[in-house]
Amino acid sequence: MSASFLVAETIWKEIESTHKVNDDQLWTLHFLFGKNFEGATRIVDQRGVSKISAHPSGRFIFQVAGESRRKEQYLCFAENFCACYSFFYDVVNRGEQLCCKHQLAARLAASLGSYAEVKVSDEELALLLSRI
Repeated sequence: MSASFLVAETIWKEIESTHKVNDDQLWTLHFLFGKNFEGATRIVDQRGVSKISAHPSGRFIFQVAGESRRKEQYLCFAENFCACYSFFYDVVNRGEQLCCKHQLAARLAASLGSYAEVKVSDEELALLLSRI
């Protein structure tokens, strides 16, 4: 694990404990993630994150709005996957970013408790995941 990841993880836990973010935390996350964090904050401010929770298992995935004109929706696991192009190109292929803005938006929204809740059956979630 990188030092950047450990610093970010500490900050996420601090935000989760209070459901608030302060200027120092914002500055540090911006320093670590740059323009991706800026995009993530815009997405969260525009209420672009939904948590899709399955019943009865309790499994979940986030659906995050894109910022393009097409307003695409991306499924992502905040800590390790996003279905967007940037995740595969910048994170996986080139290794230039730790994560994409959709992952950051999901993590920020989860930490703040600032997301729309969508309840589905386990079967519906499985079908949704099969389309990734």
